Amino acid sequence: MKSNMEQDILKVLYTEEEIKARVQEMGDALYDQFHDKNPLFVGVLNGCFIFMADLVRASQMKSQLEFIGLSSYQNGVKSSGVVQITRDLQSDIHGRNLIVVEDILDSGNTLAFLKKYLLAKGAATVNIVTLLDKPSRREKAITADIAGFIVPDEFVVGYGLDYGQQYRNIPYIGVLKPQVYERNEE
Repeated sequence: MKSNMEQDILKVLYTEEEIKARVQEMGDALYDQFHDKNPLFVGVLNGCFIFMADLVRASQMKSQLEFIGLSSYQNGVKSSGVVQITRDLQSDIHGRNLIVVEDILDSGNTLAFLKKYLLAKGAATVNIVTLLDKPSRREKAITADIAGFIVPDEFVVGYGLDYGQQYRNIPYIGVLKPQVYERNEE
């Protein structure tokens, strides 16, 4: 495999094959729950894009797609706690069954904000699907309806997850070497 990013990865948590198998299981579960409801998948940009593409294909049901941009990190490694909408929804969600697709549920600040926001806009239901769940960092009382993997309190990248807008294109989930982000925090 050619990559100049490998040198920054401490260890692989989940391989490309493990992710593919788990995403298929998640897609099957979504099909069982929503196949007759024409759900609207709402992807949280930018981290969701690879996971969401695979998840929508794995679910094999009539559905629609929408994206929302939210930010609480400002290029750091810890959430600021203040969530901003950087790209709002383009379609009416009133009365719709929503499947919110997120790369990682960490502090919960972003998803708690988003769920409240979507319900206030009239969504019938808001189901949260996250590839990764990091419960050790939770600040808000929110859980995923479906989570792919539980991850330890380490900085993870790959399969859509980034650090400084990089590493999203690694095909697995890996732990970033601390010296990579520590040198940028000084």
